[in-house]
Amino acid sequence: MPKQETLEKAEQDKREGKAPTTQAGEFIKETIDDMRAGKIGARSTKQAIAIGLSKARRAGVDLPPPKKGKTSEKTRKSAERAYEVGQSNPNQPVNPKRSQASTKALQREGHQAVSHAALSEQATEQAEQRTPAERKRIGRKAAQTRLEHQTGSKSKSPAQKSRATPRVG
Repeated sequence: MPKQETLEKAEQDKREGKAPTTQAGEFIKETIDDMRAGKIGARSTKQAIAIGLSKARRAGVDLPPPKKGKTSEKTRKSAERAYEVGQSNPNQPVNPKRSQASTKALQREGHQAVSHAALSEQATEQAEQRTPAERKRIGRKAAQTRLEHQTGSKSKSPAQKSRATPRVG
C-alpha cells in the first residue's frame, strides 16, 4: 500500500494537470526509496520501475497498460489487472497473506537495481531507443519546465508567441 504522502503528491500532480506518467513517477520514487532503505529489493531496474507503475495503477492513476507487442503478455495482463482494480475500486483492501508473501520474496532480492549508476544506465538505454526528433522535443519541454520553475510563471516560447499574435494584412 502506498504511503499517504505519495497519494497526496500524485493527487496534486493530477490537479496541476500533469501527465499520468508524472503522477506515476511519485510511486516509482517511493519504491526506489523503499529499496534504498532495504525494505524490499529487485532483480533489475526495470522490475523496480514496474513495481512503482503497478502501485500507481492500483492507486487509480489513469495510466493504461502497454499495447500488445510492447511487453510480454504476462506483464501486459498484470498491468491490465492493476489498471482495472485502480479504475474500479482503488481503495480495495489487499489480501494480507499474498501481500506478505510478495514482500518476503522482494526482501530476498538485491538492492543494486536502484543504485544511481543502474538508474542512469536505464535512462540512457531508454533515450537511445527514441528518435533524435523525440529526444529534441523532450529536451525542449524539460528546458521550458525548468524555466517555468525558475521564474515562477509560465512563459511562452517564441513559437507560441507568434501563434498567439494575430496576423495583420
